[in-house]
Amino acid sequence: MPLSPSGGSHRATARPSSEGRAVARTRSTTKTLLQGENGIGTVRRTTLPGGLRVVTETLPSVRSATFGIWAHVGSRDETPALGGATHYLEHLLFKGTERRSALDISAAIDAVGGEMNAFTAKEYTCYYARVLDSDLPLAIDVVCDMLTSSLIEPGDVDAERGVILEEIAMTEDDPGDCVHDLFAQTMFGDTPLGRPVLGTVDTVNALTADRVRRFYRKHYDPTHLVVAAAGNVDHARVVRQVRAAFDRAGALEREDVTPVAPRGGSRAIRTAGRVDLIGRKTEQAHIVLGMPGIARTDDRRWALGVLNTALGGGMSSRLFQEVREKRGLAYSVYSYTSGFADCGLFGVYAGCRPSQVHDVLRICRDELDEVAEKGLSDEELRRAIGQLSGSTVLGLEDTGALMNRIGKSELCWGDQMSVDDMLTRIAAVTADDVREIARTVLGQRPSLSVIGPLKDKQASRLDEAVA
Repeated sequence: MPLSPSGGSHRATARPSSEGRAVARTRSTTKTLLQGENGIGTVRRTTLPGGLRVVTETLPSVRSATFGIWAHVGSRDETPALGGATHYLEHLLFKGTERRSALDISAAIDAVGGEMNAFTAKEYTCYYARVLDSDLPLAIDVVCDMLTSSLIEPGDVDAERGVILEEIAMTEDDPGDCVHDLFAQTMFGDTPLGRPVLGTVDTVNALTADRVRRFYRKHYDPTHLVVAAAGNVDHARVVRQVRAAFDRAGALEREDVTPVAPRGGSRAIRTAGRVDLIGRKTEQAHIVLGMPGIARTDDRRWALGVLNTALGGGMSSRLFQEVREKRGLAYSVYSYTSGFADCGLFGVYAGCRPSQVHDVLRICRDELDEVAEKGLSDEELRRAIGQLSGSTVLGLEDTGALMNRIGKSELCWGDQMSVDDMLTRIAAVTADDVREIARTVLGQRPSLSVIGPLKDKQASRLDEAVA
């Protein structure tokens, strides 16, 4: 059913009155958030009367554009009975509207050589299309139609259920992926952040069209959405086209409404010394050793990023050198950080032969303890700052990455930071900053998640790694 501003539904042919549209136009506001040289890299935001935000970044030197819509909803917004509903809905919005069938949606983008996809995370969902700049109006119309006017028919819900169950099965068949879901469960327990984004077989089987439709109406109101476009785009033209697409669905009838603010708050993760093991007949054992991190809004995130890079962010990192290069105990070993609105995680992953699990865990724990006590050397700090700076810039060399950056920044921070400002913050990280965040994060007692064919004696020794 098409989305109405109040969370109800009506036919996509409904229109606000011309008087209402005229009033609405006088109430939109536009602001330049970042001013690029000669207009290149300029980021602008327009807030439409229904609370819909439109942000763009202009890059006239390219011939492509990426258009996306970010929804302020993720798996952490689900109740236990709605486990997997956000991801299920992501699939269903591709199944058809009153104007387009599922084939029409995919064929429209395929016909111009474009790419269209979506992803669901714990705190947001994104739908996007990358096309030639001349085909941007088509991408805007198709993606906006999907987001505002999805039918969510019972038949489509039943048909897509099988697809999602296969996706869950595919994830279960990949222990290197599954172990990260296990680690989230180890750290957060039976809470929204601890449950898998895909849901479980039981929760997916229990979801009905009515339940998913109610979830859609609640969370896809324009105040919960951010539209982002990057590439060879004109801000005013994008705003007009987005407004027309949402007006067609009657989704901007309300006035004087405020967009949903970024998530906030502070949450302490009290898990320490917990061990979770899933016995499975695999060739490798997959392990994640980690502890609570920091929220994505924490100013110490720059120092943690440098620390993470030095510990396990590349071939010259401590963990790669100690575990793989010097001892040959693993092919894949790395560290990572996950930041949420109110908390975070730090983890070390390794995949190794089951007989080597305890050696790998001992080395990883020794390295974490040493850095927690002594910090990084001057050479490690210099190299990590250079690596993180370079990867930050290189990761923004296409329009899809630019769209992701401005869309996520608006949704999660409510503001934009230029690349130069980001590089300045990274370069300003000192040895003392890293030493402090290392003591804070790595000085905690870790927890451990393992998937693999460990024997009873091996399993009984896992507690040693978190003692």
